[in-house]
Amino acid sequence: MGSLLRRITHSLNSFKPNTQLIHTNSTPNNVVRAICDSFKSGWSWDALTSKFACVNLDAKLVENVLLELKDPNDAKRALGFFHWVSKRKDFDHGVWSYSITIHILVRAKMVMDARALMESVLKKNVGDSLKFSVVDSLLSSYEVTASNPFVFDLLVQTYAKMRMIETGFDVCCYLRERGLPLSLISYNTLLRVVERSERNALVWKIYEHMVERRSYPNEETVRILIDALCKEGELRKYADMLDRIHGKRCSPSVIVNTSLVFRILEEGRVEEGMVLLKRMLQKNMVLDTIAYSLIVYAKVKLEDLGSAQQVYEEMLKRGFRANSFVYTLFIEAHCKAGRIDEAQSMMNEMGNMDLKPYDESYNFLIEGCAKASRVEESVNYMKQMMEIRFIPSLGAFNEMVGKLCEIGDADQANAMLTKLLDKGFSPNEITYSLLIDGYARKGKSDELPKLYYEMESRSLSPGMLVFTSLIKSFCQCGKSEEAKKYFRIMKDRSIAPSISTYEIFLVNHFEQGNTERADCLSTNELVLQD
Repeated sequence: MGSLLRRITHSLNSFKPNTQLIHTNSTPNNVVRAICDSFKSGWSWDALTSKFACVNLDAKLVENVLLELKDPNDAKRALGFFHWVSKRKDFDHGVWSYSITIHILVRAKMVMDARALMESVLKKNVGDSLKFSVVDSLLSSYEVTASNPFVFDLLVQTYAKMRMIETGFDVCCYLRERGLPLSLISYNTLLRVVERSERNALVWKIYEHMVERRSYPNEETVRILIDALCKEGELRKYADMLDRIHGKRCSPSVIVNTSLVFRILEEGRVEEGMVLLKRMLQKNMVLDTIAYSLIVYAKVKLEDLGSAQQVYEEMLKRGFRANSFVYTLFIEAHCKAGRIDEAQSMMNEMGNMDLKPYDESYNFLIEGCAKASRVEESVNYMKQMMEIRFIPSLGAFNEMVGKLCEIGDADQANAMLTKLLDKGFSPNEITYSLLIDGYARKGKSDELPKLYYEMESRSLSPGMLVFTSLIKSFCQCGKSEEAKKYFRIMKDRSIAPSISTYEIFLVNHFEQGNTERADCLSTNELVLQD
């Protein structure tokens, strides 16, 4: 308690002047004493009002009476005085008198009454400019009331109850900056309300703050975070990732802790992630093999492949097994750098070590090979992936489709799409636009309406990209009337044509020698004749 008081005393130096204690030398002591004695004698409110009708109630007098009644034995009288003053027309309680009364009630363990006053003062002080007015006042009045640290837990819990979650978290951080720890119960209360409010990003922000400040989770914390992962649809992702690293299912606490570090690293906050990971390791909150794998991920994220390799080798020297997660990280790094041979070598090593590649292992190679114009190898990896019932990522598939269409093999790309559709794959507008362009290169204009109607049948509304591809493709195939047809559909659906769409028609008219119609064409209007 002594150290906490010293922290609070030290923090008072930074507060604004309007939160300092009001001195009451000018208040007649006999008036204060008379009011206190009347409350101690159990006078009724009517009798009190009659006796002190001529007394000018001001902030100084109210403060002095409350402080005279600060002993826990007088807490009910202090509360009675607070409410009696509230009924007087000539006085309105400010944050300061609320704070003193709340401290008195908390010290006397009258938590229900303290919470009611806390809710009342928070409702009266809403807004960014008043965000810290209540906590500042509570801090300033802490010593003079000989209060209890629980008052700050009650404050945060009340913010949570009132769904003022962002301000509640800001106050948590504000108190921590002043060396005032909160209980795990307060953090869990805030986390649960935030999780139920479906503010998942804030859930993880609060948990990061907790670990940074060495407030470590209990079973309730882990339950809340698992619920948050379920709502995000991310629980399976992290459980599978840890299966690949550790080789078997990890405990819920390890899953949530790994999830937090991984999120921070994904955001590019590598240094913060490493500091947090070190703290977790010291508390055995993550396993060593997971920590090594996350460090490799961080190094790869920083594009420091040499350091990543060194960490991996150290991991092996310490007796930890290689895992498919780390291998896939190296495959990704090599593919992004265009080192396809090295990436394929890593893939082959995985097979030799009886490590199972997973969907991302294949996705990186499919996309990497396609970008390197090694189309046949890209297709082979796609086929391997489909054989073991993995579904490719949309980005990897579209990259491969684009390259197949470039080399005039739109039929193979379309055939692979048909197979994947049966397995639950969801293409997008880019997929169909690439196929339309691919068939146009081969002059197969009959395939274009089929792709359009396939999109419609799958409730994929064609947008400007697809309509532009259709118009361009029909013009290339010499079917300008079909191009006009889709242009009309496009306009009927209130899809504004782009400048490039008009340019397609302009070029088409000139190529056909229709200079008069080309002259009628502008970027604002296209005159179509039936």
